[in-house]
Amino acid sequence: MSSSAEVGEFAEQMAATLASAGFPRMAARVMMALMVTESGRLTAEELMERLGVSAAAVSGAVRFLQSLTIIRRLTIPGTRRHQYELPDHPWYDAANSQGPLYTQLIGLSERGLTAMPEGSNVAHRTSEMVDYFRFLRERMPQLGEEWRASRENG
Repeated sequence: MSSSAEVGEFAEQMAATLASAGFPRMAARVMMALMVTESGRLTAEELMERLGVSAAAVSGAVRFLQSLTIIRRLTIPGTRRHQYELPDHPWYDAANSQGPLYTQLIGLSERGLTAMPEGSNVAHRTSEMVDYFRFLRERMPQLGEEWRASRENG
């Protein structure tokens, strides 16, 4: 049987691993605090208490996570307070929401290519980046649907 201390340690280790891979540390801690809460919901005050951090730290972290659609903000009925929650499939939702970003990166890169010397290393690297983002934009929805189907089948 697991203890709440072990679950808390798991959450902190996961957050540290995400942070070491470049994910903002406080956003990772907030995300994992929500992940290991049975309801998947916490108020800003509860996050501050659980993580021992300031309101500003929580505010910045939830803003970042909302921008990636990893969490969403809910108003507590009858109050001006909010809860933050993980959607049912946060990783799926976050991955599938990046299409517009890929489109923007592709457009910027294509415009940048027009200023680069044809056949140069700079143009080659930029062209490869365009191809990669096109591939991601095309394949991420398909991968998400494959993942969702695998969850339904087993």
